[in-house]
Amino acid sequence: MRNQRFETILGFHRPFFQTAFLALAALLLSSCAANMEAYNAAVVKSVVDRNQNFMATGYAVISVQKSDSPAQQRLLSIRASKLDAYRSLMEQVYGQYLDANTTVAEMVLQSDTFRARVQGVIYGAKLVSITPVGDDTYETTLSLSNEIVNDLRQLYLATMTSQSSLRTASAG
Repeated sequence: MRNQRFETILGFHRPFFQTAFLALAALLLSSCAANMEAYNAAVVKSVVDRNQNFMATGYAVISVQKSDSPAQQRLLSIRASKLDAYRSLMEQVYGQYLDANTTVAEMVLQSDTFRARVQGVIYGAKLVSITPVGDDTYETTLSLSNEIVNDLRQLYLATMTSQSSLRTASAG
């Protein structure tokens, strides 16, 4: 009886509250999906430009380069940032190999280490820009066409398939 008075005082009935709750839940879930879609689009946009080229950026600090000459340090930093951008392109094309080790003794974490490795061949990358960032860093941006990425991936898969068949033949 108390619930009936409460519902009557507000002028609403239980089905209204249930419908309102479901509508609110649907709205919240759809906004989460929209936010996730916007996030995914932003990530893709940062990796792929409007011409469907893969983009990669590398960075290097000038002052840590091993040289006594400031000019040589700048040149080494430019080279290091370019190599970092190539590494980033390889990660996008081939992915990364991760080796992780976790040691637990007596239910206490002793160590947790991992190594990341990427290996592959990149050809056809175009230099987009080399830009000083602040006083002590260079940024290099490279671009790689989607067609070349597809070629590289097909070559990689063909190589992996042939290596697998060679191992199988030599084991038998």
